[in-house]
This record gives sequence, C-alpha cells and structure tokens, in this order.
Amino acid sequence: MVDSVSIPAVRPGEMAYEVPPPDPAVVARLVEAVRARLTVEVQAEQSGTGSPVEAARRDEITETLLAEELEALASAELAAGRPMPTAQTEAAWAKAARDHLFGLGGLQRYLDLPDVENINVHAFDKVFLRLTGNRRERGAWPVAASDAELTELIRTIAARSEENEKRFDRSEPIVDVQLPDGSRMNAIGWVSERPMLSIRVHRHPTASMATMISLGVVDEDLAAFLSAAVKARMNILIAGGPGTGKTTMLRALASQIGPEEDLITIEDNRELNLGADERAHPAVRALQSRPGNIEGEGEITLAALTRAALRGAPDRVIVGEVRGAEVVEMFKAMSQGSDGSMGTIHASESEDVFARLALYAGEGPGGLSLSEANRFVATAVDLIVQLDYLEDGSTRVVSSIREVTGADGEELVTNQVFAPDVSGPAKATGAITDKRARRLERAGLDPRVLVAASTSSLLYSALEPAGFSDTPPGRW
Repeated sequence: MVDSVSIPAVRPGEMAYEVPPPDPAVVARLVEAVRARLTVEVQAEQSGTGSPVEAARRDEITETLLAEELEALASAELAAGRPMPTAQTEAAWAKAARDHLFGLGGLQRYLDLPDVENINVHAFDKVFLRLTGNRRERGAWPVAASDAELTELIRTIAARSEENEKRFDRSEPIVDVQLPDGSRMNAIGWVSERPMLSIRVHRHPTASMATMISLGVVDEDLAAFLSAAVKARMNILIAGGPGTGKTTMLRALASQIGPEEDLITIEDNRELNLGADERAHPAVRALQSRPGNIEGEGEITLAALTRAALRGAPDRVIVGEVRGAEVVEMFKAMSQGSDGSMGTIHASESEDVFARLALYAGEGPGGLSLSEANRFVATAVDLIVQLDYLEDGSTRVVSSIREVTGADGEELVTNQVFAPDVSGPAKATGAITDKRARRLERAGLDPRVLVAASTSSLLYSALEPAGFSDTPPGRW
C-alpha cells in the first residue's frame, strides 16, 4: 500500500509543494527501462514454463527490475561525479515509478490521499481538490509533464477500461470511465482549451447505516427510521445537491436489504457495485446505459433499461440517478410489484424534487401533465430523503425526510416527518400517517423514534411554497 501524502493548503493562484517533486525525465527513464526489461523477462519465463505469467508474478518481476534500475541510476550519478541521491529522493523516484507501473501515473498520488473526494484537473499543472469536510485545496503536484502527456494518460486509462469500448480522440472528445478502485473519471479534450478531467472518489464503497452514523450523516434515530423504511419495502428517493453523498446513502440503504432478495441496479455509470459483496447481495443484476456510436446507433437509455428490468421480475429496482424520461418507468416499477425500490435525484431542496419529477415525466413519450405526474408520484413514492451540508459547510447530513401522502390536482400533499435542525441531522416532527407508522412498527421501528423533537432548533416553517402543501400530523 502506497503511503499517502499530506497536501498543504494554499491560497488561490499558488502552487505549493511539500517536497520538490521527482524529476519527470528521471521517472520516465526508469519506467521505460523497467517496461522494456519486463517484456523480455515475461516472454522468457513464459517460454520456459509454457504457461502465461500470472499478475502476481508479473508484479513481483516488476518490483525486482525497479530495484535494479534504481540501484543502476544511483551508481550512474556517482560515476558522473554527482552526489548520491538521498534516501528521500530515491523513495520519491520509486513512488512515482510505481504509480506509472502499477497505478494511474500522476493521478495515483492524489487517489492515494485518505481524505480526497473529488480531483479536478484543469490542465496537466492545474489540480484542485475537494477533501472531506468540504475543504478545498490546490494540488501540490502536476499530474503529467505536459498537456500532451495528460491526453495520452487519459487515452491509456480509457483503453484499459473493462466497460464498453472507450475512446478518447477528436471524434470522441468526452469519455467517462470507471477506475479500478471504483472511482469515476470524466475527461474532456479538443472541445476545451486544454485537456481536463475530474475524478469522483468513492471513499465508502460498502457503506452501511453504521457508516452513516460514524460520519454524522444520521443519528441513531434516523438510522433506525431509514432501516425500518427499507425493511418495510417503502419506495425511497434520495435527493441532494452535488457532492452531498447521494450514492453513498443509497449504498447504505441497500445494505439493509436481505441477501435473499433479487435486485436490479440501473445506472448511467456503474458506481453502486452492490454485487461486489456476494454475502450481502448474491443476486444483483447490474445494468448500464450505453451511448450511441458515431453514427448515432446502438444507444441504450435508462428508460429502456428500466422497462427491461420490469420484465426481469426483480424484488427491487434501484436507479442510480433519475435524470429524465426513465422516471415514468421507475414509477411503474415502484407501483407495480417492485415495492422497496430506490433511486437518487439531483435537487437542492426536498420541495424541488417534485418539480423535477414532474418535468422529467413530461419529457417521456406520453408527455404527462403536472396533475398526471403528481398522481404517479403519489402512488409510487413513499419517502423523499434530502441530503445537505450544515450551514458551516463542514458536515453532510440528512436534512429532511418527507412522506408523500397524496395528490390534489397540481399539488402534492406531504408530511415532513423529519425536519432540518441547526446542529445536526434532521429531527422528528411527529407528522406521519397512521398507515406508514404501522408499517414501520411491523418492520421493527420503536414508535418513540417518531415522537416530535423540541421545535426550538428546527428550521422548518408551516408555510410551504405554491404547489406544495403539508397534511396535518399523523398520530404522533
């Protein structure tokens, strides 16, 4: 495991280095020498044994060759009358070479940081990071020696992708790739001034409700409520703005689904990876949309995948992110037998969710009206779980949970079951319908969780925006 590096905070416009980066030319020579010798060594071993060289053995040979090349480099420096490289310099050379031989080149150093969440590369020498706690810093090292080398790095990563064929050239200037650790990389070239990329790092690929508690996203009451909602097979949409942790929360909710259930996941980019844990979810069918080719043929949309999923008779359908006309098919899945289905949607506030759902439903082949869309939502969706940052921007929390109780023409009727709190995750309001309260109890929820919290720190108001209203509280 490569040691992580602490990146110092820098002021906008500056590029700070904790230690001078290794000379790219030296690293390039090391990598080239090792790769050339590796090809010869592997071919010789395969000829001798008659069997392919396995990955572990290949890595072992690579490490041996790297050690030899480092020793030869140090000897060459001494023979040339220059000082022997220090242990720190040799370690930097070795680290950078390993990043190219085993990892993703200049990107690997940033991917190894324990607290990185997003890596945005505006050009080979302009790197910006978003770290845990919503901290923003400028990267301390360039990711390549030039924009041309950055383009070649992106092309190499795309070519190695195990997903559908990925190209990165003038005819395909935008590429989206899943990295080996599950992170997502999106890169753009030719249509931008300089090549650029962004990486969304998944720090919690196997999130659970315990993970959410430890991160402060929920407290124990909220965790118990959400766990019971999943077990009660309620249909749940997770909403939030960029970077609020929607995918991580979806994984955590999915962790509450029993291993006996058959799941179908539907995504534009494969990020959930629920089937990676065979014990937790042995029966997962993961579907991924596909763009059309250069001629515009062969496109497979999320809507088409959702329709196909319904014919596959899953226990639940999980949509990575709802972005368009597939919402109508998702409503059908939620209301026609696949109870307990879930998805995420981009919305900064929970009341924005319903406007987006209506807009997406109107984009579908049937072009649903607002009233029709609202009736669909009311029959399909049980809960909206809203994620947001606290006011100081330091912590993500579940800021609100709304229960959908019905539709009245162009208005959706809801209860705010958990309302925003100034100091942490949302707190219970006491407003929930008897029917859902009983379902939650049967799923194991202690009814005291739904007792209204003190209103002194709650931020919700009795006044709701037009087209959106609350019903009276339920029995709590």
